[in-house]
Amino acid sequence: MDRYIVLENGMVFRGKAFGAEKEVIAELVFSTGMTAYVETLTDPSYYGQAIVQTFPLLGDYGVMAADAESGMNGPWAYIVREWCEKPSNFRSEGDIDTYLRQAGIPGVYGIDTRALTRVLRENGVMNCAVTADPASVDMDKLKAYRVTGAVAETCAKQIEQRKSENGKYNVAVIDLGLKNYIARRLLERDCDLTIVPGTVSAGEILAMKPDGIVISNGPGDPADNAAIVEELKTLVKSGVPMFGIALGHQLLALAHDFRTEKLKYGHHGANQPVKYYKDGHVYISAQNHGYAVVPESIKPDTAVQSFVNVNDGTNEGIEYRNKPVFSVQFYPEASGGSKDTGFLFDKFVDMMKGV
Repeated sequence: MDRYIVLENGMVFRGKAFGAEKEVIAELVFSTGMTAYVETLTDPSYYGQAIVQTFPLLGDYGVMAADAESGMNGPWAYIVREWCEKPSNFRSEGDIDTYLRQAGIPGVYGIDTRALTRVLRENGVMNCAVTADPASVDMDKLKAYRVTGAVAETCAKQIEQRKSENGKYNVAVIDLGLKNYIARRLLERDCDLTIVPGTVSAGEILAMKPDGIVISNGPGDPADNAAIVEELKTLVKSGVPMFGIALGHQLLALAHDFRTEKLKYGHHGANQPVKYYKDGHVYISAQNHGYAVVPESIKPDTAVQSFVNVNDGTNEGIEYRNKPVFSVQFYPEASGGSKDTGFLFDKFVDMMKGV
């Protein structure tokens, strides 16, 4: 069965349908990841978006539940050049088509994904409709679409406790769309976790007497989260060590009156080079974001830029002066992607130790 991708600029791509029988309007982004499609399909930061994969074949090693980043869907639609009908992997529990059907995610295959990606690179992120009938698409509605209310949809709905083997540290994790592997990296470092919804107040978090606070990744425009930003201002003043990741990085910046902006086509994939000013090394990182902190807005008496994207010069990390607070734009837990920057979790633990 034919399935079409209709862009807000009027371009139409015809492909074949797989996955769920469903029509959606979403923000279209491209991902450069060669693997980790299970993690991608369960990453809450993709809420409200459709993904086109630049790598031509997806699904070759099957689907396995243990690799999921959350218990919810990530993207609203999935677009590939080709999907593998007979995956080969001893861990495989099924194929990607079956997974998409069960998850309610419509897929499109058999299109020129490189051509579609070039459209996005030249024109920037744009909205798309995934449909069986391109003539039925309301173009005004398509152009007006915007990802809103994303954090409210993806964050935890109640407080959850996760215990580590040795339990040396009590860490509050503010869940804005938390990836499981971030929690796992903390648990591996003897952190007992209290995962709280993004709507929980600073007073409630501080009443838990945490040794440290992590602000997680999440979807959408950081500027839509004014209430959370106000609570972060209180938490920053508490002196408790804090570590922000992805959206958490952006919200910490807004809490210090820095600015964020929407990128032309964002960073989505597991191969983004970032330079660490502290040692001059370039690390390969996994990322998924459409917004970034404006480097010129970082006040030099308040903070310093710690990481920069080698490709386009965008901000990738901030360290705050005279307070135990730092943040990064990328995914340091390396799921999926390089394990180059796992040392940042150790840095957070050292902060809690008082090193």
